[in-house]
Amino acid sequence: MSKQFSLQSLMNLAQHKNESATRELGQRNKQQHDAQEKLGMLQRFRSDYQTRLQAASQNGMNPAELRNFQEFINKLDEAIAQQSKVLAQSKISVQAGRGEFDSTQRKLKSFGTLQQRHLDAHKKTEAKAEQLILDEHTGQIAARRITEGQHD
Repeated sequence: MSKQFSLQSLMNLAQHKNESATRELGQRNKQQHDAQEKLGMLQRFRSDYQTRLQAASQNGMNPAELRNFQEFINKLDEAIAQQSKVLAQSKISVQAGRGEFDSTQRKLKSFGTLQQRHLDAHKKTEAKAEQLILDEHTGQIAARRITEGQHD
């Protein structure tokens, strides 16, 4: 009968933490991707609006329309600046999540190595025990043959 790995509960906990860190890193990556997409959309929208402003300016526009265009572009610039900050924060969050994930991976690998050593030691002990039984059995057979040979 195999002796249970004494650190199994710690290994199970490390596995659970690794799974949590994996999910968390996935969520953080998705948030970063979404932030990048939103920033790209805002930048494209601003570029389109800037192009419209230039075209409207060449065709002539009244000062109120010009002011409205400029105010809207300024608001887009503010939104782009804010979204750039969100993206920067999400990149920091992903790095932190990656560090946590890497840490849980290392711990899990260490427990896996210890578990494998435990299994190897157990197999070695079992093999020695089996060899002792086999040697004892072989010795008994040899002793019987010698004893039977003396009686002949």
